[in-house]
Amino acid sequence: MEEKKVSRIPYFYLSTVMIFTMLLGSIPNQASAARSHGFTFPLVVSAGAASCLPNASGTVNVTNIRGTDNQLMQVSVSGLPRNTGFDFFVIQDPVAPFGLSWYQGDIQTNRHGKASAEFIGKFNIETFIVAPGATSAPVVFTDTPFPDDSTNPATGPVHTYHLGLWFNSFQEAAAVGCPDTVTPFSGEHTAGIQVLHTLSDEFGFGPLAHVK
Repeated sequence: MEEKKVSRIPYFYLSTVMIFTMLLGSIPNQASAARSHGFTFPLVVSAGAASCLPNASGTVNVTNIRGTDNQLMQVSVSGLPRNTGFDFFVIQDPVAPFGLSWYQGDIQTNRHGKASAEFIGKFNIETFIVAPGATSAPVVFTDTPFPDDSTNPATGPVHTYHLGLWFNSFQEAAAVGCPDTVTPFSGEHTAGIQVLHTLSDEFGFGPLAHVK
């Protein structure tokens, strides 16, 4: 009886495939890096939006990105107007007057009034704003209720452990029955009211202070 021939893959090729697979598995991906030290906390509806958006809510998860000193912040919101733009800020205080604030990015809802976004940066106990001295600042947007300031105020290190979400425009807020108050929390400083914010914890610092 004729002996069947068995096809054998050379050891060299097997070794090469195994090494290549191991290398692929070791390539770091910031957006999906190790999340074993994640910290999750809620966003609650702001007082000014409670009557017009009573079901607005959100969740934030902050995780350390493996191999770096940065964090990945994942934001999910719901109960908001559909197909509407919002501006997301890292802030000193969750409610007015808010204190020092940093424009983190935009969040756009879908037709169901839901949205999610991811931001990479420094979102932990070291998050702060500092201005060792006053100096000149660019004046770009002037035709607005909140024109650009030509100088900055000097301040020592101020930690910003809270988060807030604002309507991108006061017109969009008014269109869904919310107050048409104009605030500076958008790129052109014509934002609407705050919609969501973080809660103060027992120390009064804010949730980002819990991320080490």
